[in-house]
Amino acid sequence: MKSPRYVEEAELAALAKKARKDAKKKRAQAARDMGIKQPSIFHAEESPDLPFTKLRRKMIETYSNWKITGPFFRVEKKD
Repeated sequence: MKSPRYVEEAELAALAKKARKDAKKKRAQAARDMGIKQPSIFHAEESPDLPFTKLRRKMIETYSNWKITGPFFRVEKKD
């Protein structure tokens, strides 16, 4: 992603998974980092229809240089 763009909520799951993998974190380590249980990471990444939006946003912002804003999910580089 070169510039800000808008993504659908379902696409956040794939972005969260990519961010975690790019950071070379296993699901168990990501769960420890987030202070949650490992199945929540699995569901956030693999089940875009489940309501894990806050966790997905947190994963993307923690493991990448992107920030997520708004209900329209605008993705842009951090300052």
